[in-house]
Amino acid sequence: MSWMRRFYLAATLLAALAVPAGAGEPDKVLLLHSFGPDFSPWNTITPTFREELRRRAPRPIDLYEASLQAERSGKSPAPEEGLLIDYLNALVPAHDLKLIVAMGAPATRFAMRNRLRLFPTSPLLIAVSDVRTYEDLALTARDTSCPTSYDPTVNINHILHVLPDTAIIAVATGGSSSERFWTDLFRRSLEPFSSRVTFEWFTTLSADDMVKRVAELPPHSAVFYPTVRTDALGAPQEGDAVLLRFIALDRVPIFTHTDSYFGHGIVGGPMFSSREMAERCAEAAVRVLRGENPGNIKIAPVGLATPRYDWRQLQRWGIGESLLEPGSQIFFREPSVVEKYRWQIGLACALIVLQGAMISGLLHERRRRRSAETLSRQRMSELAHSNRYAMAGELTASIAHELNQPLGSILTNAETAQLILKSPAPDLNEIREIILDIHRDDHRASEVIQRLRSLLKKAPFELSDFDVNDLVAETTALLEGLADARAVELDSLSAGEPLPVNGDRIQLQQVIINLVVNAMDAMAAIPATRRRMSISTARIDGLAQISVSDAGPGIPSESLKQVFEPFFSTKADGMGLGLSIARTIIEAHKGQITAKNHTDGGTTFYVRLPLA
Repeated sequence: MSWMRRFYLAATLLAALAVPAGAGEPDKVLLLHSFGPDFSPWNTITPTFREELRRRAPRPIDLYEASLQAERSGKSPAPEEGLLIDYLNALVPAHDLKLIVAMGAPATRFAMRNRLRLFPTSPLLIAVSDVRTYEDLALTARDTSCPTSYDPTVNINHILHVLPDTAIIAVATGGSSSERFWTDLFRRSLEPFSSRVTFEWFTTLSADDMVKRVAELPPHSAVFYPTVRTDALGAPQEGDAVLLRFIALDRVPIFTHTDSYFGHGIVGGPMFSSREMAERCAEAAVRVLRGENPGNIKIAPVGLATPRYDWRQLQRWGIGESLLEPGSQIFFREPSVVEKYRWQIGLACALIVLQGAMISGLLHERRRRRSAETLSRQRMSELAHSNRYAMAGELTASIAHELNQPLGSILTNAETAQLILKSPAPDLNEIREIILDIHRDDHRASEVIQRLRSLLKKAPFELSDFDVNDLVAETTALLEGLADARAVELDSLSAGEPLPVNGDRIQLQQVIINLVVNAMDAMAAIPATRRRMSISTARIDGLAQISVSDAGPGIPSESLKQVFEPFFSTKADGMGLGLSIARTIIEAHKGQITAKNHTDGGTTFYVRLPLA
């Protein structure tokens, strides 16, 4: 045997001798759920109960849990009840079970109904059950309870007090046997209110129909939600699924008698406290586990706690705090601006006095700056307009080319029509087609003239939304004639997606024309077979990009940073204003314009504009 194994056995033996017999052995506790751990109100009570039980118990807890799934069917007792009893007896040996906790009325009635078959010698704790739900069953010396006591008229009185104009109260209860019990009790208890308010009972509705009805409720309505664990179709509603759907509608104020979903869309008011019920039940369970006789443990019924309200819901439904019961607690209140930013406001007030004098000087400076900007903008607009007029001469060939085509077609069609009319039996259908052709060609000629008028129009800076692809296509059509006249092959490549921008369409078109004409000028000295240029659009880094590329000699590297400066030109007869105007226009649109030489000759100008 190795020394490590000897050491391990020795340590184990010493540990066993050091611990008294029976110390640390867990107490086995069986927790019976009425529907399941995720059903209201136990879904918020049970976690706290488990926590408190383990924290207070004299020994570690070995907790077994089981759910009465058959309760969802609405049949009590359920046909398969015997199978569940057999399962529970096999789950844990009877002589080891220290306590049974029946969580809710269905679990309570199940456990007491089968007391002789289900751990008959183990203590039973009835948890979170109203005394009326099991008063017909006799408790033994092995049984105790931490009950609740509830009067539904308290909640209805509360609703009518805080919302006195309420005309309809929809009562949402399910179709299980325990829920039918409560519905019958509610109907009897709330009968005195029938002369003041109309009650709608959801017991016979499916979950979808309940939601549909809440969506249709008129003004001055409210929902009182005891619980919907199983709807009329027998569909289980775990986790308060129906209540969450009501809340999502945000149609009418919603009230409940438990705090399971307080803070998630419930107005509030008198409600059972999940923590109080869990702590009371844990206290009773611990007393049993410490050896007290269950029959001698008497726990006073838990009633509705001090009213609590969600401040956000009070604001949503116009409920004034003056209507609330004295001593009510209000949660989720948003602090006022003064409370939230007390020291910041004090500092701001101190700074205001200091800033007053500064603001006066800044306002004066701002007026001067705005006046200068306005004057500068006017000068820039006039200069740009003059530049467009100068450019019109460059476009003469293009405009003539575009006009000659539709005008020539109009002439041909007119002559053809004359010949047809001279025939003995003119074909009217063919004449109609000729007239349509003439009308179409006339429209084409008008568009050419309109584009020229737009280019030459003198107008202030006008912003509008348009697609960069459309602008480039329109400008390319305008420049095709000029390209033909200069023997330049002009290609256009459009982005495969819209590129919406907000800007002055005419001024941006002027920038493109300036770049294209400059590119044509740069290629004037090279052979016609190499005169190729392209205009393309793309979305780059979230911006709309227009690229104008040529195959010319390029810009001298030392001049790349100066080409956009006023009066700087690489052309012998250039004024140096075109690219300067282009940069001014692009920067006014919060964009950028740059130039880059190609390694194999030529230059590309990039214009980037923010997308709208």
